[in-house]
Amino acid sequence: MSAARIAVVTSGVGFEYDVDLPLIVAALRAEGLAAQALAWDADAVAWDGFDLAVIRSTWDYATRLDEFLAWAETTSRHTRLLNPAPMVRWSSDKHYLLDLGERGVPVVPTRVLEPGDQCAEADFDRAGDVVVKPAVSAGAQDTARYEPGQAAEAVRHARMLLDQGRAVLIQPYLSLVEEGERALVFVRGAFSHALRKGPLLTEPGVMDNSRVPHPDLTPHRPTEAELRIASAALAAVPSPGTSLFARVDLALDENREPVIMELELIEPNLFLQSNPRGLTLLVEAIAAEAGLRSA
Repeated sequence: MSAARIAVVTSGVGFEYDVDLPLIVAALRAEGLAAQALAWDADAVAWDGFDLAVIRSTWDYATRLDEFLAWAETTSRHTRLLNPAPMVRWSSDKHYLLDLGERGVPVVPTRVLEPGDQCAEADFDRAGDVVVKPAVSAGAQDTARYEPGQAAEAVRHARMLLDQGRAVLIQPYLSLVEEGERALVFVRGAFSHALRKGPLLTEPGVMDNSRVPHPDLTPHRPTEAELRIASAALAAVPSPGTSLFARVDLALDENREPVIMELELIEPNLFLQSNPRGLTLLVEAIAAEAGLRSA
């Protein structure tokens, strides 16, 4: 009986920077799986020749969203894709924060401006700092925070995105993020490990697309409230089944209560290089999906 064939799906930038990628492939092969890392946009890949395609580091999806979502839909018709295409589509646009909020999950307060909407300085007239970001982005690209006296700059930023046909999120800057944003990793719906990340938007009025996306990582032991809210967010995903992997990013609001910043279900960095247990859990889950282990 031939070994199950597993495609570990990445990208050009993933091949270059994903330190977890070779670890995952090697660990899957040690489990007896025929694992291969492939770029999602590689030419002439016969996806129907794989028993399972696991998305890992397709880190260019946000700049090629329509193409990527079309690939996910097509590939899911030829093999099992994890996470599934409907989950990928939903998670690709941060409008999902509104969905989570409507389902009772605490999220950072979010207002959305759609292309064609007007915006003015009054939209950014807040007592504290405000964050402006595109609804579709990765790694805090095209994102900046603005102080109350920088409303004109915030308007220019939002109008630039709207003129590009991109929806815009306006959110309060949660000052307690400077104590660290929490990143909770889940495998098949079960908590695996967590890290705390340093703040990204350290300088008001600056949009820096070359910033390190996960600065000052340290291990984190999540509180019961953080675990509860992260689990509630995953339970609220409007897609059948449980995600193979997920990363839930949280911060504390002004009352020191955790709120969802982002729910990463496509290609999150899972920080497996520094978390052998997380790598083991992911590989065991993939093996189970491939039918080599009990669920």
